[in-house]
Amino acid sequence: MLTKHLQKHSNTLAHIIQTYAQSKQLSNGKLLHAQLITSGYPSSTYLINHLMSMYARCGQLGYAHRLFDEMPQRNLVSWTAMISAFSQNSEFTKAITTFCGMCVSGESPNQFAFSSVIQACSSLKSVQIGKQIHCLALKVGFSFELFVGSNLADMYSKCGSIIEACMVFEEMPSKDEVSWNSMINGYAKNGYNEEALVSFKKMLTEDVTIDQHLLCSTLCACGPLKAYNIGRSLHSFVTKLGFEQHISVGNALMDMYCKLGDMDSGSQLLNINSKCTNIVSYTSLIDGYVESDQIEKAFTIFIELKRQRVEPNEFTFSSLIKACANHATLEQGVQLHALVLKYNLDQDPFVSSIIVDMYGKCGLLDHSLQAFDKISKPNEYTWNSLIGVFAHHGLGHKAIDVFDKMLLHDIKPNSVTFINLLNACSHSGLSTEGLSYFNSMETIYGVKPKSEHYSCVIDLLGRSGKLKEAEVFIKSMPFEANAYAWCSFLASCRKYGDKERGELASKSLKIIDPLNSGAHVLLSNIYAKEQQWEDVKSVRKMMKDENVKKLKGCSWVDVDNRVHVFGVEDLCHGDKKEIDLKLDDLLRKIIEVGYVPDVESVPFDLDYDMKVKILNHHSERIAIAYALIRMPIGKPIIVKKNLRVCVDCHSAIKLMSKVEGREIILRDNSRFHHFVDGSCSCKDFW
Repeated sequence: MLTKHLQKHSNTLAHIIQTYAQSKQLSNGKLLHAQLITSGYPSSTYLINHLMSMYARCGQLGYAHRLFDEMPQRNLVSWTAMISAFSQNSEFTKAITTFCGMCVSGESPNQFAFSSVIQACSSLKSVQIGKQIHCLALKVGFSFELFVGSNLADMYSKCGSIIEACMVFEEMPSKDEVSWNSMINGYAKNGYNEEALVSFKKMLTEDVTIDQHLLCSTLCACGPLKAYNIGRSLHSFVTKLGFEQHISVGNALMDMYCKLGDMDSGSQLLNINSKCTNIVSYTSLIDGYVESDQIEKAFTIFIELKRQRVEPNEFTFSSLIKACANHATLEQGVQLHALVLKYNLDQDPFVSSIIVDMYGKCGLLDHSLQAFDKISKPNEYTWNSLIGVFAHHGLGHKAIDVFDKMLLHDIKPNSVTFINLLNACSHSGLSTEGLSYFNSMETIYGVKPKSEHYSCVIDLLGRSGKLKEAEVFIKSMPFEANAYAWCSFLASCRKYGDKERGELASKSLKIIDPLNSGAHVLLSNIYAKEQQWEDVKSVRKMMKDENVKKLKGCSWVDVDNRVHVFGVEDLCHGDKKEIDLKLDDLLRKIIEVGYVPDVESVPFDLDYDMKVKILNHHSERIAIAYALIRMPIGKPIIVKKNLRVCVDCHSAIKLMSKVEGREIILRDNSRFHHFVDGSCSCKDFW
């Protein structure tokens, strides 16, 4: 009778503890636990299991773990509860260790223990341990169980083993929305977007309940594929099923439209679902505007979210500061940096790395170094940013020094590290060092070279004048050279006057990218250098016939908190007369100290004086002249240009820095040039 009474009483107590766990009434649960101890109520594995679960669900993992350690006798439920507690509270290593302890003790895991430990492997990206647990699940017959199979597929996909994930999924005898979502999400997150959409279409033929998670995963696959029609159809599907008011689905729709470049539809979603938006919605829209080069609209959305009292996060700042870096808008970048400090996000790896990059791309190398030095624990992103900054400024040896320090800090280099490092070597003429790093990527660092790395090597060899070696390298590549590679090679052919290889590069570039004006313009410049004017005319006629538009050169400079943009032969600026007088004065001064116009930089059949006039009115010279008129004496001038600076302007600006006694910093589309007292930081190699 006493045993039956205690059992009945224990069931009641277990129910109460379970209620406290579900409602997270920790204080009541602790009070009940204390009463059980003080009253001398008989301890049982059954009750302790419930108390462990209650503490774990309330986030008190220490209490749960102590109870587990002090248990005189454990059963399957005890082990499973502890493994689940560790996994749910992000103690993934302890979850795996406890699972191993369970197996050593002779207890056979059930499907819940397998599911929890596989989730831990997934979070740790520990595919090797995951494979061992998969083998054990196969051995005891749980690998085809719905929860276990779904978690295995999810684990493999999150670890990048998409083939294994697909095999697990296909072998599952039954599938629900969780398993389908694991597979579709796995495809999308690993870049297999077409397979994700095919899986969703296949799933529609099954008797599966479509939930918001499935829709989010499928929408995620549309953006990268530019699958606009499928995306619109999915939007209709979302509306039909009534999921449009779900914040997660709304955010997925917003992200999809922004990645498709349909910013109008994206902004309409924000207006329609204004009550169902959060910082993710605003950040997706901001990032969309940044990627579509609509910077002012991105900042307008940022102002709106502040007005709505929505707190920006690290991704919001990363997108906006990235925009400032790409457009070298220093003033806005500095203000955003101040806000980052205010929100205590300066140690976030993404934000800190983009701040380092922003200052570097705005020409302030010292500020970039200061920002890096303030990061307590730099990771691969921040180290990569610093290497990239030195690469952009043509400081190859310093980039190599940073790479060496990165290795000393036990930071493993990745694909981006080597792109930046190869670019740094390329812009500094360090071809031997660059080739050495390229050859060591896979053998020493385990990073398989991609097409971008091969393109960097082509640029490296071409800039150093090793055109024959570059041509041989292109032919030996494991895949076809891309447009960037051929454009780099063509530019090198133009620089070194190699007409034969230039024609080959131009032909190859036109096949890959018919609308790339570089194929025609650079070839035209090669012919112009050889004074083959009929060939120049032929190329220009071809451009006109094929409707290939040459990108117009422009330069811009920040003066009095305004961005002033100038084109070649700019005729519309309000201070044109002053600018022209300053240009003439500068030309006179630099001629006096040895300037000789390089008229070969003008690819037109014109007389000498007209060529000199054209050169003197290149956009970067106009911007410098205006800055000299309007900016305080002694303040460095920072000019940005959308094209590569020509040889003549490079020579002229060196002398301008000398006769004016000013530091002139020019950022072209390739790198930075720091002109001081008649010399340039690139040492005439760029």
